[in-house]
Amino acid sequence: MVPRPRAGGQGAACMRPRQGPIMRLVPLSVCIITLNEEDNLPRCLASVKGLASQVVVLDSGSTDRTRELAAAAGAQVQVREFRGHVEQKQAALELATEDWVLSLDADEWLDDTLRAEIARLVGGAAPADVEGYELDRRNLYLGRWIQHCGWAPQWRLRLVRRGRGRWTGIDPHDRLEIAGRVARLPGRLGHRPYRDLADHVAKVNRYTDLMARRRREAGVRASAFALLLRPPARFVRMYVLRAGFLDGWRGLVVSGMGAYYVFLKYAKLREAWREPAAGESGAG
Repeated sequence: MVPRPRAGGQGAACMRPRQGPIMRLVPLSVCIITLNEEDNLPRCLASVKGLASQVVVLDSGSTDRTRELAAAAGAQVQVREFRGHVEQKQAALELATEDWVLSLDADEWLDDTLRAEIARLVGGAAPADVEGYELDRRNLYLGRWIQHCGWAPQWRLRLVRRGRGRWTGIDPHDRLEIAGRVARLPGRLGHRPYRDLADHVAKVNRYTDLMARRRREAGVRASAFALLLRPPARFVRMYVLRAGFLDGWRGLVVSGMGAYYVFLKYAKLREAWREPAAGESGAG
């Protein structure tokens, strides 16, 4: 698996995947959506190099070197207007042509154990009655792996037989669903969800904007009770009940940001109800 950074060594080298043994290509399509991911995408692509017979990068208008780096790595690059996480990931999934499909975010990568296990299963060892596999995602936050806070383990369905899975959920929280038997794989799916604390704050702001808008459109309301009690409840759950304190000051930050996310989500939803939703006249 990706080596855990030592206390005295938290540099960029800790985040690079080790280059595993050369493998034969297997009938696997890797689907990745991107927007300005030039710092994350190379690590993601390197972890599937020499493994997948098809790599698809569906970009939504990057202004950095994302598409150039993807093309140089041999990926099939396409551009599509972004209409939400769920719709974009489903569009990428539908570009897959191989028997198995692995959906990755640009800020994720396979460790050696997971890579080898995927190669073994997709290469012909997968039981006929298994339609998909969950991967154990682990989060690298501000230079260290987070082991608690409810962030580990995070089992995510990502590897499915083509035509079996579909992306669902309410933006920005997407999930891959499948009808049929699901198993779990050994190894780790590395994940660096935020570049730094400023990026974390910015993403919380964007995501809560989107969530409030989508829930307003669905007619969901937020009570004052939820706004008052749910943020501190989230903090207690992450920091105390999920032992976030064992992750040191990073655990405190993760738990505090979790509470902040919940607070903004409900506050923005209450604000959204001050104005008519799109398509409503506001009369009456």
